[in-house]
Amino acid sequence: MKQRIMFIEPGGGLDAYDARIGLVTFSKTGKTIKYGNQEFQSLKGMGYKCNYYDLETGEEYWISGPKKNGEDALYPLDIEIDEDIREAYWIEIRNRPDLIEMATYNSKGKYTKRTPNPEFSLGGTTRKGTNRGGDKIRRK
Repeated sequence: MKQRIMFIEPGGGLDAYDARIGLVTFSKTGKTIKYGNQEFQSLKGMGYKCNYYDLETGEEYWISGPKKNGEDALYPLDIEIDEDIREAYWIEIRNRPDLIEMATYNSKGKYTKRTPNPEFSLGGTTRKGTNRGGDKIRRK
């Protein structure tokens, strides 16, 4: 069975807690992921900010390969790295052997770098070229 270092975030969003980087094992078919004593199955694209669920509890998770820049979480979050894969994570994935002793780090989150969506701003125009009242606005 295939094993891989993965990012595991319960709740997959603002409700997330206890996120971690750990070694998971894939089933022979690849449909089930095992981490510790938990087993997860894919939501097959049906989840909102989550892609797997715990087979025993039904709790939803975001599970993905860790990013080289460390911004794995959807929102800012402290991430714990399992002891057994810490060295491999810092050297092979992050290319930061100087940080091997770090057991946790803070991920800035995927959604912290976004610029405000002009459609939701108080002034200006929408993408359709109208103001908030629906009036067409001439573009230069």
